[in-house]
Amino acid sequence: MQKLLIATHNPAKFNDISRFLLDIPYILVSLNDVGITEDVEEDQPTFELNAIKKATYFAKKSGLPTLGDDSGMEIDALDGKPGVYSKRWAPEETDESIISHTLQQLDGVPSQKRGAQFRVVIAYAKPDGLITVSEGITRGIIARKSYSGRITKSFPYNQLLFLPELGKYYHDDELTKEELLRYNHRKIALEKLKVYLK
Repeated sequence: MQKLLIATHNPAKFNDISRFLLDIPYILVSLNDVGITEDVEEDQPTFELNAIKKATYFAKKSGLPTLGDDSGMEIDALDGKPGVYSKRWAPEETDESIISHTLQQLDGVPSQKRGAQFRVVIAYAKPDGLITVSEGITRGIIARKSYSGRITKSFPYNQLLFLPELGKYYHDDELTKEELLRYNHRKIALEKLKVYLK
């Protein structure tokens, strides 16, 4: 069976993507699984360009069809920030620091102006070139305080995005399996790509 490379070293991201691709005819592997230790610098100005850069680079390096993604939080009151800088948004690149810094930036902003969205762009590339790019968005608001349960490692913004229509945080411990399937921004993007993957 053909392998499909998920261009990440992050086990949490690999698992998050993999659970939405169980119905495609591929063996899913990470960069770690194929012995690639290097990273690609995410230095492009948009999610799309970063995703394309990763997918095409690792497809050529591995010789495998590859999914590369870039994602982050876009906050209306901050003119779309942190955007592509979501992982480098806080003074320290820790989940706790990102949560604290984001809440500080929105201190005093009323609920009706705290709109925000998770946005992910996923690029699918074969070793001989790019196939397609897909986008997924999940909208909500930034809550006034972070989710009180466990922090999902490497996903600090899940502690902050609140979905008013559900009355729940965008967090695995809050959402039912059905709600997760309906709202997950990565699943939304991956569903659009499955026509190419199948």
